Amino acid sequence: MLKGITGQVNQGEVLAVIGSSGCGKSILLRCLNHLEAIDRGQIVIDGMDLSRLNLSQRQLRQLRSNVGMVFQQFNLFPHLTVLDNLTLAPEKVLALSPAESKDRAHYYLEQVGLIEKAKAYPDHLSGGQKQRVAIARALCMQPKVMLFDEPTSALDPELVGEVLEVMQQLGYVVEAGPAREVLTNPQSERLGLFLNRIRQLIAVFVNFGTLGYIHHVF
Repeated sequence: MLKGITGQVNQGEVLAVIGSSGCGKSILLRCLNHLEAIDRGQIVIDGMDLSRLNLSQRQLRQLRSNVGMVFQQFNLFPHLTVLDNLTLAPEKVLALSPAESKDRAHYYLEQVGLIEKAKAYPDHLSGGQKQRVAIARALCMQPKVMLFDEPTSALDPELVGEVLEVMQQLGYVVEAGPAREVLTNPQSERLGLFLNRIRQLIAVFVNFGTLGYIHHVF
């Protein structure tokens, strides 16, 4: 049973919860996504009070579209391809068009290094690949909060590194500086490639001086 837990996590913060097996780490994360109901205390995420009884289905959908979760056991749908696993929730919950959801899925599969596995089924993936797909699936909802429930605990030791590397890249700041300098003279190849894709939009921002100081996060 969880008790005496008080704290606050601000936007952009990374918080790790450690403890012995069975101490309630997973239960705490499940409470944050309302997969477990709480019987006392208060949990508030982005203004939504999860301690209220009988949240409506609409409220639960709103919560879970903003709070992504990656589980220990992947929880991929075995009868769906990797691409279909990623597009299902954005289409059903966020009402994205099939074209929009596929574009988003391809983007995040590329981010986790698995774009070539888009048409594969989960049974044809290694454990590390399945977990990277699970991370990409959660990111496709573009949540405000990401919960990771011991995402490497079910993996063989040699597969742990590839998943941890993906997780470390999720909030990595590639470059920072004044807007005109970063947008017109990027120092990193990765940012340069990204900016090439949106050159016309950036020209509008720079010409009108609407950006003062930015950092780009991949």
